[in-house]
Amino acid sequence: MGVMRTKSIEQSIADTDEPEYQLKKSLTALDLTVFGVGVIIGAGIFTLTGRAASTLAGPAIVLSFVISAVACGLAALCYAEFASTVPVSGSAYTFSYASLGEIIAWIIGWDLLLELMLGASVVAQGWSTYAVVFLDNLGIPWPESIGPGGSVDVLAMLLVAVLATLVTIGIKESMRVNMVLVGVKLFVVLFVVFAGIGFINPANYSPFIPPAASTAAEGGAEAAWYLQPLIQALLGWEPSAFGIGGIFAGAALVFFAYIGFDVVATTAEEAKNPQRDLPIGIIGSLIICTILYAAVSLVITGMVKYTDIDPKAALANAFVSLGHPGYATLISAGAVAGLTTVVLTLMIGASRVLFAMSRDHLMPPKLSKVHPKFQTPWVITLTIGVIVMLVAGLTPIGKLEEMVNIGTLTAFILVSIGVVVLRRTRPDLPRAFRVPLVPVLPIASAAICLWLTLNLSIETWFRFLIWMAIGFAIYFLYGYKRSRLATGETLHDMAHKNDGQK
Repeated sequence: MGVMRTKSIEQSIADTDEPEYQLKKSLTALDLTVFGVGVIIGAGIFTLTGRAASTLAGPAIVLSFVISAVACGLAALCYAEFASTVPVSGSAYTFSYASLGEIIAWIIGWDLLLELMLGASVVAQGWSTYAVVFLDNLGIPWPESIGPGGSVDVLAMLLVAVLATLVTIGIKESMRVNMVLVGVKLFVVLFVVFAGIGFINPANYSPFIPPAASTAAEGGAEAAWYLQPLIQALLGWEPSAFGIGGIFAGAALVFFAYIGFDVVATTAEEAKNPQRDLPIGIIGSLIICTILYAAVSLVITGMVKYTDIDPKAALANAFVSLGHPGYATLISAGAVAGLTTVVLTLMIGASRVLFAMSRDHLMPPKLSKVHPKFQTPWVITLTIGVIVMLVAGLTPIGKLEEMVNIGTLTAFILVSIGVVVLRRTRPDLPRAFRVPLVPVLPIASAAICLWLTLNLSIETWFRFLIWMAIGFAIYFLYGYKRSRLATGETLHDMAHKNDGQK
C-alpha cells in the first residue's frame, strides 16, 4: 500500500467508540460557534489590522480582509462537508487520511501542529505584552526581567500552565470559561466600532488604495530580497507595498486573523450532534468575524491616517492620539481577555490533532490515553502545554504569524482537493452538509489559498521547508513502519493486548 494508503471512513468512526480512546460528547452548536469566534478574534484584530494597514495596504486593508474571508469561506465549506461526514478528532488530518493517503495526512497533521502550537506560543507572548500594559494602567508594575522581552516571560508561562490545566480537566469546563471571555472580547470590539465611528475623518480614506511604493531600499537590498513575497521574486517584480499587490500581500498577512474556524473541526468527536452542529459552528463563526473585521478596519483607517497608525497597538493608540487614554485601558483589558481565548482554543486544537495522530500510531500511542475521570487526552494536553509554555516563556519567537499562515494554507489546499477526491471515491457516504458546485468551488478554494501562500515572504518559505524536512524525517523513521495501517493492528486488538498484560 505504501505511503498513499488510506484509512477508511468506517474505521475512523469505529475508533471513536473504543472506551480507552473515547472522548466525552458535550458540545452544542452554540459552544462550537463561540469556540470559533473565541479563537478567530484575537491577535488579528488587536495587532494585525493596524500593521497591515500601515505597511501594506492602507485603507484598502478592508479589501484584504474580504479576500482572506473569501478564501476562508470556500475552505470552510469544504471543512463543513468533511466534518459532517467524518465526525472524528483531528480535523484536516483525519479528512485527508480518508481521501488522499497517509503521507498527505501526515503532512497536514504536521502543518496543523505548526499552526496551532506556534500560534499558541506567539499569542501567549502577545497576551503577556497586553497584560503588562493593563497592569501598569491599574498601577501594578511588572518587573521587566520576568516580563515580555526579559530573560524569561513568566506571565506567558503562567497563562499557558493555567490553560493547560483547564483543558485537561474538561472540554466543557474550558468552553464555559471561553464563553465568558468571548463575551468580554465582543463587547470591546463592538465598543471600538461604535465609539470610533464618531472620530472618523473621511479625508483619511483618500487615497483608498495608496499607490505602489518600492521597498527595495528599506534596510538595504540584501535585507529586502528574502522579505519580499515569493510571487514578486518568481516573476521578477520589484519589492513593493501598497497598490493592488499590497492588497494581496495584506490578505496573506491578515489571513492569520481568520485562523481558528478550522480548529472547530478538531473537536468533532466531542460534539453532541456533529453532522448538524459542526457546519453551523464553522461557517457561523467565520461570518460573524468577517463582519467585525471589516467594521474595525474601516473604523481604524478612518480615525487615523494609515501613515500615522501605530502598528504595535493600533486600536488602543488610535484613541490615545485622539485624547481618550481611558478607552485604551478598556481595549487593553479586551485584548487580555481576547488573547486568552485564542491560546486556550489553539491548545485544544493541537491536543486533538496530536491525539488523532497518536491513535493512528503515527506518533507514540501512549500519548493518546484518555483520563478515566475527565475523558480528555491528558498526557497529550500536558505535553503540548509544556512545549508551548517553554517556547512562549524562553524563546525570542517574535512575530511569526506568516509561519502559522503557510501551515494553515497548505492544510486548506489539501482539504479542498480532498473533498473532490472523496466525492469520486466514496459517493455512497451520507453527507449531512454538501459543498455546492463541486468541483468548481473546492478547486477555487485551493487556487486562492495557493495564491495567498505565494504572497508570503521568501523567508517564510525557507522556514516552512525546514519544518517539512523535519516532519518527513520523523514520518519515515517512525510513523511509516509503526502506523496502524502498516501493522494492521486495530484499537480493539490493542485493548485486548493491554488487558492481557494487566
